[in-house]
Amino acid sequence: MLARAAELQAGSGDVAESLTEEQIVELGKEVGFSAEHLKQALVEERTRIVLPEESGLAARIAGPGVVVAGRTVRGSPGEVLADLDDWLHREECLQVRRRMADRIVWEPRRDLIGNIRRGLNLGGRGYDLTKAGAVAASVSPMDANRTHVRLEADLSRPRANRIGGGIAAAGTGSVVSLLALGIIFSGAISIAAPFLPFIGAAALLPAVAGGASGYAAARSHRKSAERVLVALEQLLDRLEHGEMRRTPSLLDLLPTGKPRR
Repeated sequence: MLARAAELQAGSGDVAESLTEEQIVELGKEVGFSAEHLKQALVEERTRIVLPEESGLAARIAGPGVVVAGRTVRGSPGEVLADLDDWLHREECLQVRRRMADRIVWEPRRDLIGNIRRGLNLGGRGYDLTKAGAVAASVSPMDANRTHVRLEADLSRPRANRIGGGIAAAGTGSVVSLLALGIIFSGAISIAAPFLPFIGAAALLPAVAGGASGYAAARSHRKSAERVLVALEQLLDRLEHGEMRRTPSLLDLLPTGKPRR
């Protein structure tokens, strides 16, 4: 904002690019912003990933393919990632797909123990994050004591599955209706002329029901995406309030799939 104002005042596009972080902070302090909040805004802007706006039919009907949540929490980047990694292994039935210095990507566990925990819903949490194809966390240091963390859940595959199921339901209903209409109008079944319109309309019911069912199946992805977003926000809540480090329970006796250090 300040960089843009300086650019407009100078009438040149080079000013914004030449401003350093320290200069932006000093400008902000002159107009009453705290240095702490300015630095936090700069870190969040640097770590912000602009996702392409989804404008296709899939997004309009079924909802987002990616959900994102972010927050600034206490702790170093290494501590934040370690806490997230431990929690997601222990509580959410996820395992590491990729590990980088400032980013970890997890995926659902597909082994026997993971399937049993999800199937029995041990812990009563619903395991909404396992519905995502992948869950990722990116961290960036704010200062010596705080870290900005960004969580992303990739829902493109489950969305495609729901849309595919919807298309299959609609297609099945349409095929049944076409077969029924073909039999009726081919004369294979003798129907009195006054009743023909009513029988023909009844034959269209499978197509209508299949289309409605398919649409509902695709739209159900929105509710799933909302639950995943809530699960991401709950992770950030636990990070913010230091609730991820807890006393082990009986559930921890089950294998987590996480390699021992």
